[in-house]
Amino acid sequence: GLFIPSMAVGAIAGRIVGIAVEQMAYHHHDWIIFKNWCRPGADCVTPGLYAMVGAAACLGGSTRMTVSLVVIMFELTGGLEYIVPLMAAAVTSKWVADAFGKEGIYESHIQLNGYPFLDVQDEFTHRTLATDVMRPRRSEPPLALLTQDSTTVEDAEALIKDTDYNGFPVVVSRESERLIGFVQRRDLILAIKNARQKQDGVVSNSVVYFTEDAPQLPASSPQPLKLRRILNLSPFTVTDHTPMETVVDIFRKLKLRSIL
Repeated sequence: GLFIPSMAVGAIAGRIVGIAVEQMAYHHHDWIIFKNWCRPGADCVTPGLYAMVGAAACLGGSTRMTVSLVVIMFELTGGLEYIVPLMAAAVTSKWVADAFGKEGIYESHIQLNGYPFLDVQDEFTHRTLATDVMRPRRSEPPLALLTQDSTTVEDAEALIKDTDYNGFPVVVSRESERLIGFVQRRDLILAIKNARQKQDGVVSNSVVYFTEDAPQLPASSPQPLKLRRILNLSPFTVTDHTPMETVVDIFRKLKLRSIL
């Protein structure tokens, strides 16, 4: 995790600073910074407070949290008298961290792992249409898809093996390509695996169909495999003339993985 280690590192650093200040106050109580409020032999410095403020500062600098961080630390300590130093530590740590970069540690991990995440606070200005960025283009291989009643189990397995897409659109036929629905990759893999293990007669030449009724097949054909239960009949779709600003807003606000 990142949350507790960040607090632990900050608490250790704050504790070290607190112990150093405590020793300075004990041995040099006549210094101007200690003279008015620290009597000789008195225990006027609390290293634990420095540890708490250090934990808040380290966590705030790494995650860019401010108000929520102060609330969390208040709930941990239950002391209203510590709100001001916690607020000062959280705001100062965020200012210092923002001087090096605007992204926190969680946003950095999202980018390192390549997750499809669009921050709500980011602004995107596009002057293009969806047709300018949609895939595949004319110079690229054809669209990886499934037909509603003519794809075999072998074809589906080959499509899964040869591509790494999150899912596949299901169309009426390769000639019309009228959209019927969308199938998630993981659902398709699991459905075929279970059918091969639990259903008799399902082989590589078995036809996969996504309709309510089975297609008309010759009597010698193997048992077809019905996968309508894993078909999303209402995937989110846009036209090719949709502005890219609208498409980006849809991805960002609805947290979608794909749009057809």
